[in-house]
Amino acid sequence: QVQLVESGGGSVQTGGSLRLSCAASGYTDGNNCMGWFRQAPGNEREGVAVINTSSGLADDTYYADSVKGRFTISQDYAKNTLYLQMNRLKAEDTAMYYCAASRTYCSNHYPPNPPNFLYWGQGTQVTVSS
Repeated sequence: QVQLVESGGGSVQTGGSLRLSCAASGYTDGNNCMGWFRQAPGNEREGVAVINTSSGLADDTYYADSVKGRFTISQDYAKNTLYLQMNRLKAEDTAMYYCAASRTYCSNHYPPNPPNFLYWGQGTQVTVSS
């Protein structure tokens, strides 16, 4: 079992920044990919960014087109913590953000598939207003 706890959400104005954190505990050695998803009311859950943690490569990642160049996913292996640095935030970034972990390797080119992720955090709300 893996437990994931997100933090760092909040309210920010357009153009601002936030950093989300996801603390992982339990049997984390089996995770090959971790990522961030988001879901706004009335929308499907969307994969924002993932990183293949088993490769140990900081650039073994995928980003949704909507966040490329603005968001950065990273992993602190010593702290077992996943981060999402979000810069130049827009109103359309408003959503509940979820951290998730998968036993399978993630594609660098295609959106992550939520059913492939076995473990999910409870979510943290991000609200961007103008």
